[in-house]
Amino acid sequence: MSDPFDLSSFDDDEPPAPAGAAPAAEYLAELNEAQRDAVEATEGPVLVLAGAGTGKTRVLTTRIAHILISGRAWPGQVLAVTFTNKAAREMVGRVASLIGQDVAGLWFGTFHAIGARIVRRHAELVGLKPNFTIIDTDDQLRLIRQILAAHDIDEKRWPARALGAIIQRWKDRGLTPDKVDAADAGDFANGRAVRLYRAYQERLAALNAADFGDLLLHCLTLFTANAEVLRDWQRRFHYILVDEYQDTNVAQYLWLRLLAQGHKNLCCVGDDDQSIYGWRGAEVGNILRFEHDFPGAKVLRLERNYRSTQPILSAASGLIAHNEGRLGKTLWTDAPGGEKVIVRGVWDGDEEARVVGEQIESLERKGHKRAEVAVLVRAGFQTRAFEERFIIIGMPYRVIGGLRFYERQEIRDAIAYMRVTIQPDIDLAFERIVNTPKRGLGAASLRIVHELARARGWPLTRAARAVIETDELRPQARGKLGGLIDSIDRWRGLLGGLPHAEVVEIMLDESGYTAMLQNDKSPAAPGRLENLTELVRAIAEFETLEAFLEHISLVMDIDDRSDGDMVNIMTLHSAKGLEFDTVFLAGWEEGLFPHELALQESGAKGLEEERRLAYVGITRARQRVQISHAANRRIYNQWQSSIPSRFVDELPDEHVERLAAPGLYGGLNEEPSNFSRALGGWSRRRKQPAADAVSYDAVDHAPGTFAPGARVFHQKFGYGRISAIDGNKLEIAFDKSGDKKVIDSFVRPA
Repeated sequence: MSDPFDLSSFDDDEPPAPAGAAPAAEYLAELNEAQRDAVEATEGPVLVLAGAGTGKTRVLTTRIAHILISGRAWPGQVLAVTFTNKAAREMVGRVASLIGQDVAGLWFGTFHAIGARIVRRHAELVGLKPNFTIIDTDDQLRLIRQILAAHDIDEKRWPARALGAIIQRWKDRGLTPDKVDAADAGDFANGRAVRLYRAYQERLAALNAADFGDLLLHCLTLFTANAEVLRDWQRRFHYILVDEYQDTNVAQYLWLRLLAQGHKNLCCVGDDDQSIYGWRGAEVGNILRFEHDFPGAKVLRLERNYRSTQPILSAASGLIAHNEGRLGKTLWTDAPGGEKVIVRGVWDGDEEARVVGEQIESLERKGHKRAEVAVLVRAGFQTRAFEERFIIIGMPYRVIGGLRFYERQEIRDAIAYMRVTIQPDIDLAFERIVNTPKRGLGAASLRIVHELARARGWPLTRAARAVIETDELRPQARGKLGGLIDSIDRWRGLLGGLPHAEVVEIMLDESGYTAMLQNDKSPAAPGRLENLTELVRAIAEFETLEAFLEHISLVMDIDDRSDGDMVNIMTLHSAKGLEFDTVFLAGWEEGLFPHELALQESGAKGLEEERRLAYVGITRARQRVQISHAANRRIYNQWQSSIPSRFVDELPDEHVERLAAPGLYGGLNEEPSNFSRALGGWSRRRKQPAADAVSYDAVDHAPGTFAPGARVFHQKFGYGRISAIDGNKLEIAFDKSGDKKVIDSFVRPA
């Protein structure tokens, strides 16, 4: 009998004859009924709605093995697409294990990897050579800066990163420059974004290069402009399988739809309830419209969960049921028992970290491994309180998917500004901030400062003071460097008369660092601003700035090993795909989760994605979930009252135990089912925690309303002072942006 995996007899049009069903019982026997249905439904379009922990990877890999073992296709006739190279490698290994040999010829990889393979085979048809270069983000920004300069556009006003984000958004939607609608062009560079996009694409072609967005965009151009090429690829792939379909963007959807029109055997596996990447282009509508886009499609649901207890699954299902944009499924398990989900109200963020630390220590005494504990937060700045608490109690921890709080770039930059202000002789700190943000001080100017410092044995700041008094530097560079030195001197003088936390705010504002992040249009920029806000909050807890910097030195000196038995801290986005025995979900308060920016920018759509994120967080847990919300958060150096997230109230009471300290919410003593709804009156007051005792300072206006003369902060316009109020509209004289009218919900006290 011939080997069904021998590629020497490969034929695009004629798959091998079925190899018989004898081996099928062995690899299908371990599947449950729903999983087996998903594996055996090989023909036509199929959507597998795979809930969290229901074994979707097993279904995907077994389905591929089934197609090959049953002789429906050669490996080279199967295309399997994932979102990460790691997932692709894992699946190839599993398929090889199932069929008992290597799967040579299988088209398995990420969208970009497969797209690159296709484009290289037809590069000339899209204006490239087969050996074209795929540029990274740094090269992309460098090229965009060249384009901006060539068009005489001020990058300080119209940042290259912002244009890069606009271009990427268009490419994610499958739009070449000639397809961008005029109404979608926006106001970047006074409406010249499309022209710049066209110039950027022309420059890439001249360099024989492509960015990551091009790898699919060129495929779409190739397929739509060359019918015979498209037919060849449609004939080649008898079966197409897609993992994490809920995370696809428009370009990926169009690419798949074109390829699937040949044999129409498209199987997409995903979970509409776990679509949490809308901010980077993912379209949950792709999975919701599957039956409409692929007529005759089968929709199969995997609902039996092998990870979590029933109370956890019921709580998650009850929460996500409040979303309207979903196809619907209910997770269940036949495993008995399980603890209820704990919802705990605490006084503030520091108490939240203390309670979580105590709970982990209690679990540890019972034999619970630290590595099986995760603390999941909505925003990166929240990790600081937990990190500092764990350091105090000697709890080993790791931050997954990011740096520890004080290792993040923006935090290190801010600390360098503080060190130079207090101790101007620290060269490493001065080197870090002298051109951050960019001040037009080139390598030649800085070399002059370094050479003088080495020759005289001076610190860099002293050398800088000397060269600005001579003609060694060009007038512009001399002015910029002199301005920085003057600012450092002024900040040092302010420390004697103003609170040190306020001086740091002034320092970050006047240095241009805050404005740099405000002008940064990347998805990470808002989080970096939040981190700086949390840093200022941390500084205010210390008697002096020197005491804070000494504390930082001790914190940074702790053992940074990332292996061993350590508690895991990460954001909810980083937790997708992971699982732990115990999960702590922190900061479930309105404005933080659901996040205020998500609601402002995307409205109801943003709220539903935030709720999906909450669902993802709950379903990471195998045995227990504890959710916490604080009655107070210190924001922009002022204590503000908070109300529990609406998600807290949406959790079904029968699967939840709600705990709160007596009197925590202004003396309310409500039944658990009315817990968060009863907080409306309390949320109209602010409370100021004292150092050693709880005190209440009444404020005669609700959060979100302000008095003339109050100092405020706006994420786009920076710091300013209110000059007039008209209802919920504020007239503000911003320090850097001039007079503006804004809605009160967009500003915070400063």
